[in-house]
Amino acid sequence: MALTQAPRPRTRLNTGRRQLVAGIVVAGALVVLAFMGLGNATVYFKTADEAMAQRAQLAGHRFRIEGVVQDGTVHQIGPTVSFVIANNGVSVPVVHQGDPPQLFKPGLPVVLEGRFQGDHFASDRIMVKHTETYIAKHPDRVAGYPGSPPGSGTPGMPAGSGPSTP
Repeated sequence: MALTQAPRPRTRLNTGRRQLVAGIVVAGALVVLAFMGLGNATVYFKTADEAMAQRAQLAGHRFRIEGVVQDGTVHQIGPTVSFVIANNGVSVPVVHQGDPPQLFKPGLPVVLEGRFQGDHFASDRIMVKHTETYIAKHPDRVAGYPGSPPGSGTPGMPAGSGPSTP
C-alpha cells in the first residue's frame, strides 16, 4: 500500500504574496486604462495656420481646427462636403462626411473635428462660430435661422455665445 501525503496547508506568506501580486496587477491595469481613456478624450484645438505648421506632429491624431470657410470652395455631393478654410493667409482643404449645420456658409468661421488624411483635413464634425462681431457684420445670416428670435445667434442661446452644432 502506498502512503499518500496530505496536502500542505497554505501558509500566510503564500496567500499574502498572491494578494500583493493581484493588487499590483489590478492597479497597473487601472493606470493603463485611465491613461488610454484620457489620451483618447483629449482633442487638441489649432488654427488653420498652426495646424499646417505642425502637420507632421498632428498626423494620425484627432484634433480640432479653426478657420474661415472660403468663398466659392463649398461643393456638396451627397453626404460629402468639400471646402477650404483659411486663417492668417494659410489655406486647408477639407473633406467633411455628413450633413453640415444649417448655419454653415462661406465666410463663416468654423471649428472642425477630425484629422489630416492625405492632402486634406478629414472632418466628421462642423461647429459654426458666431461671435458678437460676426453677428454685427452679418445679421442677415443668423436672423433667418429657424427658431431664433431677431438679433440672436443660436436658438435658445444669447448672441455671441460661441460654437454651436445643429
